[in-house]
Amino acid sequence: MDLSLKGKTVIVTGGAANIGRAISLGFAKEGANVVIADLDVTQGEKTAAKAKELGASGTLVVKTDVTKLADTEAMVKKAIEKFGKVDALVNNVGFDKLFLFTETTPEFWDKIIDVNYKGVLNCTKAVLPGMIAQKSGAIVNIGSDAGRIGEYKEAVYGGIKGAVIAFSKAIARENGRYNIRVNIVCPGMTVPASEEEVGDGSAWKTQMSLFPPEYLQKAANNYPLKRLGTAAEVANATVFLASDAAGFITGQTVSVSGGYTMM
Repeated sequence: MDLSLKGKTVIVTGGAANIGRAISLGFAKEGANVVIADLDVTQGEKTAAKAKELGASGTLVVKTDVTKLADTEAMVKKAIEKFGKVDALVNNVGFDKLFLFTETTPEFWDKIIDVNYKGVLNCTKAVLPGMIAQKSGAIVNIGSDAGRIGEYKEAVYGGIKGAVIAFSKAIARENGRYNIRVNIVCPGMTVPASEEEVGDGSAWKTQMSLFPPEYLQKAANNYPLKRLGTAAEVANATVFLASDAAGFITGQTVSVSGGYTMM
C-alpha cells in the first residue's frame, strides 16, 4: 500500500524515545521529513540519525517544551522554514506516574494536565493556521485506553486522555471542511524493549525497574492476545492514520492494545 508520505513533513512531539521514537522511525521508512520536537535533544539527534538511515527525506530536531505555546509556535516556524509546510502532526508527548487518586497532589495534577493536555492544545494551535491555509493536514493524537475505560492508579491521567479524545473529535468536526483530519490512537501498556529506545529525559529512565518480568507477564495476561504491545505496533497505526491511505477517516479512536478495551 502506498501511503504517499514521501517528502511530506511530519512533526512528532516527544519523538525521541519509546513510542515517539518508533513513530518517528515509522515515518522515516515512508520517506517523510521527520521533525522531532522534544526536550531531550541528545536522544532526539540519535533518533534523527536512525531516521536518516531508514530513509527519511530530511530530519530536524527542535528542543520544545510543549507546555508553552511560544515554544510550539517557534518549533512549527522552524519546521516550515526548513521544509516549506507541515503536513501532519503527531501529539505523542506524555507523562504519568501510578498513584491512587487519594495519594496525588494538585502539583501532580498540574503536571499531568500541562504535559498531556495543554501540550496537545498548544501544538494543535500552532499547526492549524498553516493547515487551514493549505487546505490539508492530518493530526494524530496519542491517547490511552485509560481514557476510554478508566484505569487503576491512573485517575488523573485517564481523565486527561479522555479530554484529549473529546478535543480531537471537536477539532475534526470544526476543520473537516479544510480537508484536515484528526484521529486518536490509544496504546495499551507499552514498555521500551531496550535502553536504546530511552533517553535520559524519558520518564522510563527511572521507571524501568518498576516493571520486572513477572509484573509484565501478569499484565500481559489481562490482554486477550496474552502479550503486551510494542511501540512499533502503535507507530504502524499512527503512520497509517496520518497518511493519504486514511483519507476518509477522521474523528476516530483506535485502540492498539490487543483488545484490552473489550475486557
